[in-house]
Amino acid sequence: MIGRLASLVLALLIAATVSPLPALAQEKSAVKPGFAIPPDSAARIIVFRPSIVVGEQSTGGLFEPNADWTEQARLLIGAALRSAQTSIGNHLTDYGDPIGEDAVRVAAYQALFTTVAEAVIEFQFFPGNRLPTKKRDKGFDWTLGPEIRQLARAAEADYALFINTEDQFGSGGRKAAQVVGALVGIGIRSGVHKGYAGLVDLRTGDLVWLNADVQMGGDVRTPDGAAKRVAQLLEDFPSQPAPIAAAAKAP
Repeated sequence: MIGRLASLVLALLIAATVSPLPALAQEKSAVKPGFAIPPDSAARIIVFRPSIVVGEQSTGGLFEPNADWTEQARLLIGAALRSAQTSIGNHLTDYGDPIGEDAVRVAAYQALFTTVAEAVIEFQFFPGNRLPTKKRDKGFDWTLGPEIRQLARAAEADYALFINTEDQFGSGGRKAAQVVGALVGIGIRSGVHKGYAGLVDLRTGDLVWLNADVQMGGDVRTPDGAAKRVAQLLEDFPSQPAPIAAAAKAP
């Protein structure tokens, strides 16, 4: 009994050190000043393969990826994206599986988007961390660079849609640590569910829209949960019709 208690206390200390409760963003969506897609413009949007990671959060807060959950979520989110295409009001096309040099470029731009998006979230969406040049009164001014036009299919579209989502489901031990932590005044979060979607102008490389949420809803391992996640990711999409916003806010 004493050994179990000692193990749990140690786990609590590790959990509090590895993954303390983060500050929440005061805003989760931004649009480049002056940017809007007219509802009847039928803009051509290429969708890159979403970056999806699903796994379990250990007692100590470490992430343990689960390949089966990730593949299940990938299939369900893909289906939800296809269902949402008609609601967005523009032409969405999957980029497909690139080959050769284009595959290298696509991977590089997906990684670059992740870096830029996370910089936006940390340095502009979070008030305490805002860079002097990225304060709200300075506008929303981020870019991936005009070289993105070198992608093989860039000429076929006006914009590129990037989607990243990550889910860490709290293990039984993590949930127990959360309960015990609350009793002794240590704040521990069980589970991580975050994601973001961004739209990039393929002519300039500018990031024209980003929607991010560090506490997303919907269990991406289920059809309904994946549909809710996609609706939340596309919430506030420039020129989006009302049904998407309504779905994102549904209980």
